Amino acid sequence: MKRSQRRLLMPIGIAGITALALTGCVGDDAGGGGEGDGEAADCSTFEEYGTFDGAEVSLYGTILDAEADRLDESWADFEECTGIDMVYEGSGEFEAQINVRVQGGNPPDLAIFPQPGLLASVAGTGSVLPAPDSVVENAQEYWTEDWQNYGTVDGTFYAAPLMASVKGFVWYSPTVFEENGWEVPTTLDELDELTATIADSTEESGVTPWCVGFGSAEATGWPGTDWVEDYVLRTAGPDVYDQWVNHEIPFDDPQIVDAMDRVGDLILDPANVNGGIGDVSTIATTDFGEGGLPVLDGTCGMHHQASFYEGFWSEDGSVEVAEDGDVWAFLLPGAEAGESPVTGGGEFVGAFSDAEEVVAAQTYLSSPEWANSRVSLGGVISANNGLDPENASSELLSQAVEILQNPDTTFRFDGSDVMPGAVGTGTFWTGMVNWVGGESTQSVLSTIESSYP
Repeated sequence: MKRSQRRLLMPIGIAGITALALTGCVGDDAGGGGEGDGEAADCSTFEEYGTFDGAEVSLYGTILDAEADRLDESWADFEECTGIDMVYEGSGEFEAQINVRVQGGNPPDLAIFPQPGLLASVAGTGSVLPAPDSVVENAQEYWTEDWQNYGTVDGTFYAAPLMASVKGFVWYSPTVFEENGWEVPTTLDELDELTATIADSTEESGVTPWCVGFGSAEATGWPGTDWVEDYVLRTAGPDVYDQWVNHEIPFDDPQIVDAMDRVGDLILDPANVNGGIGDVSTIATTDFGEGGLPVLDGTCGMHHQASFYEGFWSEDGSVEVAEDGDVWAFLLPGAEAGESPVTGGGEFVGAFSDAEEVVAAQTYLSSPEWANSRVSLGGVISANNGLDPENASSELLSQAVEILQNPDTTFRFDGSDVMPGAVGTGTFWTGMVNWVGGESTQSVLSTIESSYP
C-alpha cells in the first residue's frame, strides 16, 4: 500500500505544526484558515460553492491517523460555510476495498485514489464519473498538463490531483558531514565516491554510508521501487523511463538492469549498509518509517526517501529539519551536475456521485484555496500552481513546492503507481524483497516482466 500519504502512518513531528493548525478562515491571501483563535470562518471565500442544509459527502482514502485529522481540519471552514458535512474514512485496505464497495453498490461519494493506475482500473469499470466542468476548469488553470494526464483515462478526465510528494531526497546530518569533511555530491559519480569514502572511514568514524528500510506490512518492498525509478530516470533518461513505465520496452531491458545494478552497488554492498541496524538482510525487515532514524545518532550517513519523510524524524518536533539543523536533505543528483530530474507521487479525487454537494466538495478539493489550507497545516505539499510555497511548514517543503511548480523541472510520476496493479503494487514490490534477499537483478526483473498482464 505504497503511496505518499499511506506512508504517513506515524505522527508528524515537525516543529510548529500544531501552532499552524487552522480553525477558521479569516480572509488571508491563501484562503486558508485562522490561527486557532476561534474566529468564525470568512464565508465570502466559499460563496461560489453554494449552501446546503444538512448535506453529507462521504470520502474514502488511504490517509490515516494524524494526517487524517489534518485532512478533516483542512475543510472545516468549507463545512461551516456551505453546510456540507465532509465525512472521511481512511483505510489501510483501500486498494482492495474500493473495488469491493463499488461491486457491492456501496461506493463513497468521493474516493482519494493513491495512484493513477488504480484510478484507471476502477474507472475502467464505468463506475467513476467524469469530472464536472468546475473541476476540469480548476485542473486546467492550476495543474500542469502532466498532472492532468495522470487523472485522465482513455481520453476522459476523471480526477484532479490533491496532494503531492517529491521523491529522491537523500537525508543526512549536516553536523556529521561537517565534522568529517564530507561534501554534498553534485553527480551520481560523486555520490558513489562519497559512499566509498564513508565506507572506508567507518571503523574510525562509526558511520556506515547508508541505512535502508523496505518494510511496510503487506506493502513491503515499495521503497526499493523508488530507488530503481530514480536511477532509471537519471541514468537512462525520461524517454526510456516513459517507455519502461508504459511497457513499450521490456521490464528487464538492459538499461533497466544497469540502473538497478547501480542501486545495488550502493545498498547491497555489506560495507555500505545497513548503518545502525544490521546487515543487508535487515533491509527487507526494517520498517520504512524507522529506516532513516540512525542518521540522527551518527551511525548512518545517508537515507533515501521522499519529502514526506520530514515528518518521521520526531513525534514532538524536537528534531530540527534545516540546512544547519539536526537533519537535512539534498535531491539525488543526476548523471551530470545541474541535472536532477524528479520523481514524485500524489493522490487523485474521483467521484461516484454527481449530487450538487459532491460536485461542490470535489471542486473545492481541486482549488488553490484548499491546497493552501492543507499545506499550511504542515507536513505535506501540493503541485497546485496556486499554492504559495511560503505556506509549507519547512524550508525543505517550500523548496519541494518550487520544484513541482518550476516549468523547467523534468518530472515523472512514480512509475509503479502508473503500472498495472499486478506489477506496480505486486511483483515489483515482492521483487525488491527477493533482490535484497540475494536474487540477481536479471532474475528479479525477468520475473517481473513475465508477470505483466
